[in-house]
Amino acid sequence: MEKVTINQIRDLARRQAGSRSKIRKISMLTAYDYPMAKIIDESGVDIVLVGDSVGNVVLGYENTLPVTMADMIHHTKAAAKGIKRALLVADMPNKAAETVKVAVENARLLQAAGAEAVKIEGINDLEAIKAIIDCGIPVMGHLGFLPQSIKKSCCGSKVQCSPEILAQAKQLEQAGVFALVLELVEPELAQKITETIGIPTIGIGSGSDCDGQVLVTYDLIGLSAWSPKFVKKKLNLGQEIKKAVAEWCVSL
Repeated sequence: MEKVTINQIRDLARRQAGSRSKIRKISMLTAYDYPMAKIIDESGVDIVLVGDSVGNVVLGYENTLPVTMADMIHHTKAAAKGIKRALLVADMPNKAAETVKVAVENARLLQAAGAEAVKIEGINDLEAIKAIIDCGIPVMGHLGFLPQSIKKSCCGSKVQCSPEILAQAKQLEQAGVFALVLELVEPELAQKITETIGIPTIGIGSGSDCDGQVLVTYDLIGLSAWSPKFVKKKLNLGQEIKKAVAEWCVSL
């Protein structure tokens, strides 16, 4: 079982640029614990993301803002135990990169917990991103809809179409990020960004022309209380669990 590396992710995108229809997309799913990470890893996913979406998906928060570094370290440690093949990326939560020094310290804590790279939203922390990369920790960028920038639930969030996103993508590429998540970016703009920059783009609700796709696993398998319209569920596991538990209860 070959371990997925940063260079392999970059190479997949380069090969796709020359023959987009013949090369498979980069696959990325979320996991917040050992059993889900193990299942996803054994299914052949390229990247497992320990997302700060753990806040609204698992911890019951309205959004990602209350998620702490302690939360991210805890869930990263759990997920890391289940992964042998996939690249493990962990989100830097809200306010984790307020200063360059704090950002580097927090990235190192996530690395110690098992993350092989960290993800940072937006471009407000460019100096922190550069510093983290300089200390040997790869960084994944994130543009478009930024959950850490909102003050309410992300339900019903609008597609982002500002041309500034392309300029921001170039800034992140120059800063040294190895890949870029595009969340809820207008598909034509996402395609233009993908064709313009030299690092892989991984879309979520941004059309089919990115180099890869990422989803919250609970959305994909029907365990989320609410899922975005662009998600095509492969299972309705929530209903199956309810059915199994109800049948067990009446069998007692």
